[in-house]
Amino acid sequence: MKYKNNKTIIIDLGGSIVVPVAGEINVEFLKDFRAFILKMLKQEFRFIIVVGGGKTARIYQEAARKIGIISCEDLDLIGIHATHINAYLIRSLFYKYASDGIIDNFRKRIDGGWKIVIASGTKPGWSTDYVSMRLAKKVGVKKVIVASNIDYVYTGDMKKDPTVKPLFVISWKNYRKLISDEWTPGMPSPVDPIAAKFAQKNGIEAIVLRGTDLKNLEKSIAGQEFIGTIIS
Repeated sequence: MKYKNNKTIIIDLGGSIVVPVAGEINVEFLKDFRAFILKMLKQEFRFIIVVGGGKTARIYQEAARKIGIISCEDLDLIGIHATHINAYLIRSLFYKYASDGIIDNFRKRIDGGWKIVIASGTKPGWSTDYVSMRLAKKVGVKKVIVASNIDYVYTGDMKKDPTVKPLFVISWKNYRKLISDEWTPGMPSPVDPIAAKFAQKNGIEAIVLRGTDLKNLEKSIAGQEFIGTIIS
């Protein structure tokens, strides 16, 4: 369904925030995130939260590669199942408010009567970035908040080049020049190339920010000045 107000917020929640280290779930963040979302519900916001696979996905994919599994489809499926367990964990935080189950395929309807919908990865070749953009189009929302483990999109790879600079506003056309043209499972980019292409085509804006800074996240939702990058 298409929501007729600007109170529907889509958060592309990076799995690297939920599970930043192998075997360690960011419990303190999840407590704070739960309190934050419940506070925003009182302001009549509603949320679609798409959850990534994080370190859980990557350690399984790394193990598969070491064993000799090189099929992108197989590696994607491993990552997708990691997003499922993370998504069910997030759903459990909001069991009184969230819709039944999770959106793990696009045949499932989003019931407008619920305040929170949780989604995960869906099929090989589709990252949770892409799922977020597809859901934005489906419900008629023109903005996706990409809650990641970085403050900005940068001009290059911070790990390889300490001289890179933050970008505050960038077009999808120029953003896509900064990243690879091809999707590979677990690729480290703020918004992957398939999602970026879809967002550009459909006029969807992305706000990239550090997801653990909940005060800053609230500012981005409220339309106030925030720390992050706007891609449009």
